[in-house]
Amino acid sequence: MLPSAAKHQAALVDDITAFRHYAAAERGMAANTVLAYSRDLDRFSHWVAEGGLANYLEPSVRELSGYIAYMREEELAPASIARHLVSLKVFYRFLRLEDRTNDNTVDLLSSPVLWERIPHVISPEAVAKLLAAPLAIDRFCLRDKALLETLYATGGRASEVVGLKLMDVYLDSAFCKCSGKGSKQRLVPLGRPGIEALRDYLTESRPKLTRTNPDAPWVFVSRGGRALTRIMLWSLVKKYARRAGLTGKISPHTLRHSFATHLLAGGADLRTVQELLGHANIRTTQHYTHVDRERLKALHRQFHPRG
Repeated sequence: MLPSAAKHQAALVDDITAFRHYAAAERGMAANTVLAYSRDLDRFSHWVAEGGLANYLEPSVRELSGYIAYMREEELAPASIARHLVSLKVFYRFLRLEDRTNDNTVDLLSSPVLWERIPHVISPEAVAKLLAAPLAIDRFCLRDKALLETLYATGGRASEVVGLKLMDVYLDSAFCKCSGKGSKQRLVPLGRPGIEALRDYLTESRPKLTRTNPDAPWVFVSRGGRALTRIMLWSLVKKYARRAGLTGKISPHTLRHSFATHLLAGGADLRTVQELLGHANIRTTQHYTHVDRERLKALHRQFHPRG
């Protein structure tokens, strides 16, 4: 496998892993459903590794037709092939939601509506409980507090936050630089709580974590100065959500969704939120206007005498 192909394959495996966690935690899919999707996507990953796709983020109709032919050669039943295509479409919708790709070629192969759901958000009060969950008794309290504050302050994707580097953070100027899809960069302001949490972590905790790897470029590191992974981030968010007593499926994406929804509820315009989130298409950002409308309707039902 050529170096570039190996890089693409590694990225695909990473995206499939992130999708598994997203499907289970954010979408609340049953364990058997997630397992079925995983098996289907593992088959797709194997086909890609064998040279089926030059770039899985930009597939052509011809290439994807080759995948169907491949499954037929494997003697999969028509119903199984149809299920594999559904799995593929859900996966690519996830990639588009994450702005990993804008490609919708897979939609030409199948069209069931599976992901048109309002993103899950939590209230500002629930966010405050989550951000206060790391305690002094925790081994990496300062790091974890800074991590949660950064997630909510920036609305960053999990991959963007764990990939944040020291050179991207400008605490004196109150902003950081996030690198999104296609290495596109955007500037995102940091509020006072986020700045204070980051400064405490960078001054007191991070130097101890990077003693054996002082040149580590990442902001958030594990013991030994290694970069945190998206899976580690998911685990930390779930840990502190449980401690905060939050119900429902809470994930890093929940903080991103809540960031956008709270901005819109506070009066921010859609274009500004689009820029802060790094969405290539404003239609993606418009999902959050639906969230706010649902919240308003819920409040109306709760408090209006004839709601």
